[in-house]
Amino acid sequence: MESTNEKKQWEVAEIQLSYKSNVKPSLRPKITSSRDAHEVLKRVWNDSVIELCEQFKVLFTNRANKVLGVFEVSTGGIAGTVADPKLIFVAALRAGATGLILSHNHPSGNLTPSHADIELTKKIKEGGRLLEIQLLDHLILTSESYYSFADEGLI
Repeated sequence: MESTNEKKQWEVAEIQLSYKSNVKPSLRPKITSSRDAHEVLKRVWNDSVIELCEQFKVLFTNRANKVLGVFEVSTGGIAGTVADPKLIFVAALRAGATGLILSHNHPSGNLTPSHADIELTKKIKEGGRLLEIQLLDHLILTSESYYSFADEGLI
């Protein structure tokens, strides 16, 4: 007969993967350019935060480039935030995404990507290649404009 301690030794957590959309597939926006992605992201970004602190969000798409959703990865301080690639890919896999667009804001209003921005973009592109999730773009947003890595040939 097993003791209670022996039973507890073999207890494990149940892991569930799920994605639930409240938007009908026919009503999902389609991304055909950086401008389309910027429009979607501006609608989900909190205007009172864009000039206050840095946030990192990821827009996920399906094979038809229709938006599955936007995931807020992190909120940081004035000069930076942490974007954990593991969290990005967990969310992408959970949503069944085949494409992703990275995005973060620069509260300073400067649209120039930092070295860290460029390195993270490379890392996500490489990880996505292994998982067959294409990195479509990385946008840097300010309250007035945006910068597209794809438009500038950095993807």
